[in-house]
Amino acid sequence: MFEFKNFDYLTNGEIDLKLEEKIPYNEAKDYVPTYKYKITLHGLNETIGNIDIRIGYNEGTYYGGNIGYTIEENYRGSNYAAKACKIIKAIAIAHGMNKLIITCNPDNYPSRKTCEKIGAKLKEIVDLPIYNEMYKIGEKQKCLYVWILN
Repeated sequence: MFEFKNFDYLTNGEIDLKLEEKIPYNEAKDYVPTYKYKITLHGLNETIGNIDIRIGYNEGTYYGGNIGYTIEENYRGSNYAAKACKIIKAIAIAHGMNKLIITCNPDNYPSRKTCEKIGAKLKEIVDLPIYNEMYKIGEKQKCLYVWILN
């Protein structure tokens, strides 16, 4: 049985990850348990982005990834997404995960660079199945990166 762990606040001294929500497994949609965070500059409260980590592996995480992130436009270019990924990997390790999948659209070069900066390797560019939720909103392919955790 899955149990959330106490990861309400994480920091590297430059940015903080502040827990916003723990989302349990959704049986109807087969969504794995998720921790959702807002990203702030250390010691401040203004949100500069968001990151979530999905615990476990299934078809949804294969196409959608275990980690999702966004950085507000004014704060891009400072590697905050990569730094947040490096912080959040502790949660995956605590849950016994040895790798994380991160996906992005093939034309999303900043996200692809983030994956490369943290050491994730491009496994393949996959076609989304027509029944996939992302396909239904117009997305057709995903770059699938695998990040082996040490």
